[in-house]
Amino acid sequence: MKPFYILVLLLLLGSGPLFAQNVDVMPPSLAPENTDLALAKQFAANGEEQKALEIYAKLYKQNNEEYFTGYFNTLLAVKKLPDAETITKKMIKKHPDDFEYPIALAKVYKQEGHPDKAETVFNDLLKNLPGDYNSIVAMASQFYQGENADVAIKIFMQGRKLLKNDQAFTLELISLYKFKHMKPDMVTEYLNFLPKNPAYISSAENTMASAFKDPADYDLLKTELLKKIQLDPQQTIFVDLLIWQFLQTKDFEQALNQALAMSRRRNDDGSNVFDLCQTLTANEAYDEAIRGYEFLVAKGNKDPQMYTSAKIELINTKNLKITSGKYTQADLLGLEKDYNDLLTEFGRTINTVFAMQKLAKLEAFKLHKLPEAQQLLEDAIKVPNLPESMLSSCKLDLGDIYVMNGLPWEATLIYSQVEKSNTDVGTAQDAKLRNAKLAYYTGDFTWARGQLDVLKAATTQLIANDALNLSLLIKDNLEVDTLGNALKMYARADLLIFEEETGKAMQTLDSINTRYPNNALEDDILMSKSRIVIAQKDYAAAVPMLTKIATEHKDDLWADDAVFMLGDLYENHLNDKDKAKDFYQKIITDYPNSLWINEARKRFRILRGDKMNGQL
Repeated sequence: MKPFYILVLLLLLGSGPLFAQNVDVMPPSLAPENTDLALAKQFAANGEEQKALEIYAKLYKQNNEEYFTGYFNTLLAVKKLPDAETITKKMIKKHPDDFEYPIALAKVYKQEGHPDKAETVFNDLLKNLPGDYNSIVAMASQFYQGENADVAIKIFMQGRKLLKNDQAFTLELISLYKFKHMKPDMVTEYLNFLPKNPAYISSAENTMASAFKDPADYDLLKTELLKKIQLDPQQTIFVDLLIWQFLQTKDFEQALNQALAMSRRRNDDGSNVFDLCQTLTANEAYDEAIRGYEFLVAKGNKDPQMYTSAKIELINTKNLKITSGKYTQADLLGLEKDYNDLLTEFGRTINTVFAMQKLAKLEAFKLHKLPEAQQLLEDAIKVPNLPESMLSSCKLDLGDIYVMNGLPWEATLIYSQVEKSNTDVGTAQDAKLRNAKLAYYTGDFTWARGQLDVLKAATTQLIANDALNLSLLIKDNLEVDTLGNALKMYARADLLIFEEETGKAMQTLDSINTRYPNNALEDDILMSKSRIVIAQKDYAAAVPMLTKIATEHKDDLWADDAVFMLGDLYENHLNDKDKAKDFYQKIITDYPNSLWINEARKRFRILRGDKMNGQL
C-alpha cells in the first residue's frame, strides 16, 4: 500500500495549479514560528525577558541551531546561567567545529565568575585556529561583538603567525587598538603598513587625529617616526607623516623645515612645498608660508607655472599678514615694493589687475597714499576685457577711495553704475549698501534710511544684517535727537574707522559725550571702541566695554552681538572655554531670535563635548 499512497501524494503535489484556488497558503511572514519569534523579540525589547524566554524555549526545541542565539541571550538576561551552560555544551558536542558555541560557553563562564575557565576556552580556540583568512576574521568578530576585544586581538596576532603574513589583519587590528586606546600599538601598525600602502595616509591621519587626545600622543608618533626615518631615510611616507604631526602640534617652523629638506633632497618642482604653504597660510602661519614661497621663487623660472604661482602667492600671503594686523611699517613698504615689482615684471594686464587692486587697497588703507591708490584703480578699470565680477570689484573699491578722498559725487556715481549694470544680485546690493553708507557718513540720514530699509530684505544675510543694524541706529537716535547732531559726529567717527584712522576715530568717539551729553549712543560708542581694540589685538581691553553693553544695554541693538563677541574672545583669544560656553548659552536662552543663534548653539555644543556630525 505504501507505493500507492506515495503515488497519490505525488499526483496531488504535481497538480498544484488545479487545487491552488481552494487552498489557503499562509505567507511565510505569518507562519506560527515567525509570529512567535517577533513576539519574543518584542517582549525582550520591552524588558519582559521571562515571557520572551518561554517563547524562545519552545522555538529552540523546534530548531536548536536557528534559535540558539535568542534562547541563549535570554537565559543570560534572566540569570539562568546553568541552563545556558547546559545548552551550550550540548551544541558544542553536536557541532564541534563551530566556534560560535565555545565563545558562548566562555561568556557563560565569565558571568558565572569563572574567568579561568573562560581563559581555557579562549586558549583552546587559539590553538585550533582555522587556517583561512575569512574564518579568522569571523571568529575575531564574534569576540569583538561580544565586548572581548583583547581576545580578538590575540586571534588576529595568532592568525598572522598561522598565515605567515605580518601585515595580515592590519586594518582590523588598528580598529581594535583605537577602540582599546592602545595608541602605541596603533602607531606601530600604521608605520609598518603605510610604506607598502601609501594611499592610506589620509585615513591614517584622520584616525590618529580622532584617537589622539593630548600632546604626549603626538610626541609618541614623532619619536617613532624619527626612528623609522633614521633606519630608512629614503622612505618619504614617514617624512610626510612627520610634517603632518608638526602641523597638528602647531609647530609650523619644523613642518616647513622638513618639507624644504625633502624638496632639496629630491630636487623636485616644489609642489609639495607649495601645498604646505597654502596649509600654513590657512593656519595664519604667515611667516613660515612666506619663507616657503620665497624658497620656490628662488628656484627661478625653470618651471614658469610654479614660479609665477609662487610669486603671486608670496605677495598674497604678505598681504594677508598685513591685513591680519601682524605687521610692521617695514612690512607695508616691502609689500608695496613687491606689488610694484610684480607689475613691472608682468605688466598691467588682465592677468595682473588683481595685483593693481590689492596694491591700491594697501596704499589707501595702510599707507594712506590716496592719490596713488585712486590712479591705480582708475587705470585698472580701463584694462580691456575685464570679467564683470573683477570690473565691479575694482569700481566698488574705487568708490571707497573717492569717499576717502572727499569726492562723494564721484563715489555715488560709480556705486550707482555698479548697482544698475551688474547682473549679480549680491554685488548690486553691495553697491546699494555702500551708497547708503555714503549718505550716512555725510549726514543725509533720511535718504540713507530709505535705501537701508530696502536692503533689509537683501538676499545676502551679511548685507541684510548690516542694513538692519544701521537703519535701527539711525531710527533710535533720531527719535532722541531730531537734529541728529550727535549721530553726525558718530558717523564721522565711523568713517574714520572705515579709513583705518583709528587714533582719530577714538578721539572723535570720546568727544561725543562732551559735545552732546545725554545722547542715546552709549552702546554704539562702546561697540565701535571694542571693535577698534579687537582689530588692534588688544582683546582684554574689549571685555569691559562689551560687558557693559551686555549688562547695561541688554535690550538694545548691540546686546546679542556683545554677548557673542565675548564668547568668541574667551574661546579663541583669552583661553577661558568655560566663560565662552556661558556666553554662548546666554545667546541661546536670552536671545533666541539673534542672528548668532545657530553659530552660538554649534559652538556651545562643541565646548560641552558633544560629538558633531562626522565625528567618531
